[in-house]
Amino acid sequence: MSDWKPELDAIIGARHGGQVDHVLGLLQQLDARFPHVPEIAYQLAWTSDVLGRSEEAVPHYERAIALGLAPNELAGALLGLGSTLRHTGQLARSAEVLRSGQEQFPDHREFDVFLALTLHPQGNHAEATKLLLLALADTSEDPGITTYQRSIRHEANRL
Repeated sequence: MSDWKPELDAIIGARHGGQVDHVLGLLQQLDARFPHVPEIAYQLAWTSDVLGRSEEAVPHYERAIALGLAPNELAGALLGLGSTLRHTGQLARSAEVLRSGQEQFPDHREFDVFLALTLHPQGNHAEATKLLLLALADTSEDPGITTYQRSIRHEANRL
């Protein structure tokens, strides 16, 4: 086990316990000691995001992705980065990151939803609606939706 791992686990545990403000400083200190650990950079980005510090989160997400994350964490980091870029008004870059996430993780339908949220303010209403309708048709277990899945898909593809 790496030197940093038990400390990171303890910090994440504290964050789950609701100590988010306190956790940011601890993550910053850990990151300063281990600047090339993608998992620490990712947690620092995520925590900054939760605290509404989107501008600070972006470079941490980028560094975590560049350093190389395990697939599950990479999916989360791409989604977080794409969402954060949207919040900071960087819509084109947000769409680029989220499309990359779609390509790398085609079974992660959350990328479709967050991409739709980015496309809508760009004026790409038809593509945004199509993504949402297809995600709904493909993932819903609601009896009314499943009954009309075929129609929903047909209408989505006509947009």
